[in-house]
Amino acid sequence: MPSAETLPYLAKQLRLPAIASHWRERARFAETAHASYGEYLADVLELELALREQNRFARVYRESKLPVGKTMATFAFNHAKSVNQAQIQSLAEDPAWVKDAENLILLGPSGVGKTHLAAAIAHRLIAQGVKVLFSSTTLMVQTLQQAKSEFKLKPALDRLARFHLLILDDIGYVKKTDQETSVLFELIAHRYESGSLLITANQPFGDWDNLFPDKIMAVAAIDRIVHHSTIISVSDESYRAAFSKQKNINLIEGGKSN
Repeated sequence: MPSAETLPYLAKQLRLPAIASHWRERARFAETAHASYGEYLADVLELELALREQNRFARVYRESKLPVGKTMATFAFNHAKSVNQAQIQSLAEDPAWVKDAENLILLGPSGVGKTHLAAAIAHRLIAQGVKVLFSSTTLMVQTLQQAKSEFKLKPALDRLARFHLLILDDIGYVKKTDQETSVLFELIAHRYESGSLLITANQPFGDWDNLFPDKIMAVAAIDRIVHHSTIISVSDESYRAAFSKQKNINLIEGGKSN
């Protein structure tokens, strides 16, 4: 029978780093607690599973390219009076809409927290096994344009399809050119009823014809996005404007006190 001293080697060969690192301390604990062999085995396997889940989350979060620090805990719901916190948390906690390839659209002026909300929702979904990719729409379009020029658009779209949720931030900043809007339309069409989109936009759908020079293409794109979608309007004062206003007030009051 193999010696217990061979456990680190065996664990390494089987790619069980948590067991390799902690088997001794867990064995001592099992002896003190008079645990059975089965209980000890379950204990170290649970450690290994926890490490794998931790590593999986870190890898998926890194691949998602989500902006740092924009979580549910850091969003100022008390400032965003137009945002239904319960609705946002429901979308974040229940990934059913992603599994059903439904879309989420956040509409509102610049600076009201649409990007923060999108990232916060995605962060919670990642913890539940949803694969997410965050990108500015401009960068995404440029990447797809490059792929199209190299006759690799289909493989590029297929790679994006492995993400359950694709976040297109600030769709309104895409340039109104045939080249850019055509790849954007192809992306929207490719994900239609097969993968979820979360889109932030600072203009209502009625102004989206500015994104697509072809009105027929604009109607077709909006139709595919709106079908099976939840639309949330964020109409509060800009965070940046509010912060600037408060900063000026503080400076004025500070000057008076001097």
